[in-house]
Amino acid sequence: MNVRIAVVSLRAEDVPTTAHFYRDVLELPLAPHHAAWPHFDLGGTYLVVLQGRPVPAQDSTSPRFPLIAFEVNDLDRAADRLREHAVELPWGVEEDASSRWVMFCDPAGNLIELVQSKYSANHPAHGSGARNATHHAAH
Repeated sequence: MNVRIAVVSLRAEDVPTTAHFYRDVLELPLAPHHAAWPHFDLGGTYLVVLQGRPVPAQDSTSPRFPLIAFEVNDLDRAADRLREHAVELPWGVEEDASSRWVMFCDPAGNLIELVQSKYSANHPAHGSGARNATHHAAH
């Protein structure tokens, strides 16, 4: 069986504002969607913003673990874009041996991360941003 993530859903009390953030600030491609459920196409995986109150994990041992991490190819540009849109970056740009990342809250209050690998795609030690995100977000 070949399994991959098809849909990730985020909750937001103000869906239009949150959808605007993902489309216009993070520059995610908005796909044709149904009624009030904006869908963003992330290369065959869809991010859907649904009406509802986001609820953080209760009694979490990792309070700084993001709900979702997006791999980007230019973290400096992405962080500058966030600052231009007055998005607070409470911990700034962080890094470890394999990646750099920045965490912030979207307009709904969901903790989101942008991560960039320090290795090129051709490097034998190339790591997935998602794998690196789980490594450093737990610290």
